[in-house]
Amino acid sequence: MKRTILSLFAAIGFIATAAQAQPEYVAIEMEIDVNKPAAEVWSKVGGYCDISEWLNLPCEITSGDGALGTVRSLLGGRVIEILVAETELSYGYTQPVPEEGFYNQYHGFLEARPSGANSTKLLYTLMLDVSNYETQAEKDADVARRRSMFEGALAAMKEMAE
Repeated sequence: MKRTILSLFAAIGFIATAAQAQPEYVAIEMEIDVNKPAAEVWSKVGGYCDISEWLNLPCEITSGDGALGTVRSLLGGRVIEILVAETELSYGYTQPVPEEGFYNQYHGFLEARPSGANSTKLLYTLMLDVSNYETQAEKDADVARRRSMFEGALAAMKEMAE
């Protein structure tokens, strides 16, 4: 009896472990050229809540003063993002572990890179785990949706800066 119970627990443990997918990280790299100097571009689009202008969604700083560790709340708190990296012309952020559900380890990075005296390359990179999707088609659709949204954001930033 004891041996049967131990075997049952071992089988349950094996099934639970097998059901957990291995992480499958994807990087979504996007860029757009802007005909203005990088510092000027960044002054118009690089504030941590400027996302409200170029992605057209509500943003509120809920903690911090704009430096590392600052927390922004998007869409009335539906999305929380923490500033984890910052330079003069860039920043990176992450989303915290959700209380429930899958944690996709989402990170984003926005940079205004000088490409000439009066030109800039805006780069936006997203990194996340898509292993929660069962099929490649679902993974591809998620990546395409995010790419479309953020390429639209880059186009809006270009328009704001020029």
